[in-house]
Amino acid sequence: MTGPHASVLGAKRIVVKVGSSSISGVNAAQITPLVDALAAAHGRGCEIVLVSSGAIATGIPFLELDSRPTDLATQQAAAAVGQNVLMWRYQTSLDRFPIIAGQVLLTAGDLDHPTPRGNAQRAMERLLDLRILPIVNENDTVATHEIRFGDNDRLAALVSELIGADLLVLLSDVDALYTRPPHEPGARPIPFVAHGDDLAGVELGDIGAAGVGTGGAGTKIAAAKLAAAGGTPVLLTSTSRVGEALSGVELGTWFEAVPRA
Repeated sequence: MTGPHASVLGAKRIVVKVGSSSISGVNAAQITPLVDALAAAHGRGCEIVLVSSGAIATGIPFLELDSRPTDLATQQAAAAVGQNVLMWRYQTSLDRFPIIAGQVLLTAGDLDHPTPRGNAQRAMERLLDLRILPIVNENDTVATHEIRFGDNDRLAALVSELIGADLLVLLSDVDALYTRPPHEPGARPIPFVAHGDDLAGVELGDIGAAGVGTGGAGTKIAAAKLAAAGGTPVLLTSTSRVGEALSGVELGTWFEAVPRA
């Protein structure tokens, strides 16, 4: 096996980010194959961190709402309910292996200030030392519109930097970055993005189901570039192909990282 994807199997510490639309609603069943892939990597000795969106989307049906709420208080209420259900779903699936999950809820401010940042880093390091699988989400119950991460894409990049990850895998509903929205004629997948490539010829469209998540192709690219600038290479692909991705199969879009000093 050659190419940058070969380094997937050499990655010791891996952050995987999954979006709301991939693991909620009609796609909630994708949690099982996602956990299968994470457990397989964990089983070969990798340290795995899952950054999972989906608390608000998961909580919406339990609040008997027809769509994603627009007011902050109802979003926070949905998150409080949905985060509990989401963690239960993940742990129930992880019980098959068995692997224990640890919940880590962060806000943007936590990683901007030295004291909470240091606390988060120590907690994450200890969880990984204990072979716990941390599941990270934005703390939506206390977050405000001004400090939101953007469907956790940026959060995943910041977590990768925080723990010195060897690889960040960004999962969405689309299997790669394309030159234009993949449903449009002439759209071509981009297999490799060199460090410093401004992707000037790429026409961006949304990634994810409308009305569920808050991320899009732009947030994925920005997060990938942020992580790569910090020394963590990034693989962007679809949630349905996560097992192949973590097995080193060449797929998706690879963002080259700046070499660490």
